[in-house]
Amino acid sequence: MLKAMGLPAAAAPFLFGLPSVSGATLGPKPRRLIIVFSANGVVGDAMWPDAPGPIEAFKPILEPLEPYRSRVSTLRGVNNKVRGLGDNHMRGISCLLTGNELFPGNIVGGGGTAPAGWARSISIDQQIKNLLQKNEQTRTVFGSLEFGVAVPNRSDTWTRMCYAGPNQPVAPISNPRQMVDKLYGETADKKSLLSVVDGVKDDLKRVSGKLSPEDRELMQRHLELIAQMQTQLELADANDSRHHPVPEVDPHIELVNDNTPQVSRIQIDLLVNSLANNMTRVATLQYMRSVSQARMKWLEVEEGHHSLSHEPDKNQDAQDKLIKINQWFAGEIAYLAKQLADTPEPGGVGGSMLDNTLIVWTNELGKGNNHTHTDIPFVLIGGENLGIKQGQAIDFKPKIAHNRLLMSLARAMGHELESFGINKLCQGGTIELG
Repeated sequence: MLKAMGLPAAAAPFLFGLPSVSGATLGPKPRRLIIVFSANGVVGDAMWPDAPGPIEAFKPILEPLEPYRSRVSTLRGVNNKVRGLGDNHMRGISCLLTGNELFPGNIVGGGGTAPAGWARSISIDQQIKNLLQKNEQTRTVFGSLEFGVAVPNRSDTWTRMCYAGPNQPVAPISNPRQMVDKLYGETADKKSLLSVVDGVKDDLKRVSGKLSPEDRELMQRHLELIAQMQTQLELADANDSRHHPVPEVDPHIELVNDNTPQVSRIQIDLLVNSLANNMTRVATLQYMRSVSQARMKWLEVEEGHHSLSHEPDKNQDAQDKLIKINQWFAGEIAYLAKQLADTPEPGGVGGSMLDNTLIVWTNELGKGNNHTHTDIPFVLIGGENLGIKQGQAIDFKPKIAHNRLLMSLARAMGHELESFGINKLCQGGTIELG
């Protein structure tokens, strides 16, 4: 197609997903899923609404999402009931999306728990990806994209939540330059990403006359984002501290970049851009790792996140700092929601991308200082066209296994699963979110 239009191959990434060029359509209601992870539990009293039903006001942690309150639902009473090997942090992250136990292995967890390995089965994001890739109408270039922010450069059960299958962890990409290379091709032999744009901008300008007005606007936004991202990447490099090694004396501590907020915004911009150009319809965004000891100095928090999460409830200073940390995560998700809400749905079908994208924010623990898998936080944003009724505080009584929620996410993406993960934890089937 590119050859017939007289375009170089380098122009392809800038035209992905534009119906006027490809001749394809996204359909009237494309469905997209983004799963966002943060660690170490939450302060429940500062997060959960006071009562089930319509959400009248947010508690402090969710206040950054106030502009989207009518498009947000909180799910309380969802438990991770998966047991077996490994400590609660290990099972918290690696069983979170798989709904299954860990294999025996040589990774020793805390509290004298038996060593464990990787998860026994595929994660729900990869399951949905595989189902979408089988259908010509929903197939995309990448199938799924796994973004990371300050995930340490190490491979263990505490750092992986996505699995392509049994014993097949999928590593997130935390370096924005690596993600740019994945999306747009290797740029190591070029002075900058802008040089790629400079090489094809005349070709893109020429073909823009053949695009629909909607696609022409989308391509322009695409090119503007690339220019903006170049500046952000250069600033991030100037403040880069990623080369700090993990201290050998304590493998549970990682040094987190002071430029983490900047990296987060770059990754979110890349994520939204990849969705807008139909490079993928399934993505994950992983902040740090399970047992994260991030020192969030940009929030004036000097202590490690994990250490703070172990403080007793009566330590008000620690509680205040934990609320501030989770407010920051909520603010990043609010930025993600805004970018989606401000981007018109490609293909001229009307509405914004947030209408057709479900964001799921979750955690490996319900509460940090008791390592509980009860009341795992799940917050849903957007996705009204996926059959999600928003603006609701839902409190499941009796509490349900999170396997049933994973099945419900697949259903929202148009796929019915009779079970997922451990069969006995799927009893009762999907839950009603519409």
